[in-house]
Amino acid sequence: MTYDWIIDVLFWIAVVFLVGVYVSWRATRLDRLHVRVETARAALDAALVRRAAVALELAASRLLDPATSLLLATAAHEARTADAESREFAESDLSRALRAVADQPGFAAAVAARDDGKAVLEELAGAAAKVVYARRFYNDAVSAARIARRKLLIRVLPLAGKAPLPDFFEIDDDPPRL
Repeated sequence: MTYDWIIDVLFWIAVVFLVGVYVSWRATRLDRLHVRVETARAALDAALVRRAAVALELAASRLLDPATSLLLATAAHEARTADAESREFAESDLSRALRAVADQPGFAAAVAARDDGKAVLEELAGAAAKVVYARRFYNDAVSAARIARRKLLIRVLPLAGKAPLPDFFEIDDDPPRL
């Protein structure tokens, strides 16, 4: 009596099991990448909101002349209230407004000489730097997720489900020189 058919059955069971483990591993990795994108997006949103809040605080601090305060407050308000389609443009405008304010001759020295001026400048520099880092981390996460979603297995078996393809967040985020 031969048991060749048992070996064949066990072989195919092992193959199906290994393929299932591999597909499950790829799906789990893709899910983790999407969670990483969502987490990075939340951190980016928090950094952008913090930068706008610091810009509004600087505009309302009476450390600036009225025209500069109005320019900065308008850009910060538009960045905070922008919808999803115009958010990148509004955030870029806020970056340019912050640089325009900070590039005024003697700005940093004049503000630092006033009460609480140095603390406001440090807070602004920190908030601007966090935006740069948060955007970089977010775009790295988006890049990793997009690369994973281009794999043949992910496309053939719809392992991404109904998750939308994440988009990069491209803004002018050069921090002001303080």
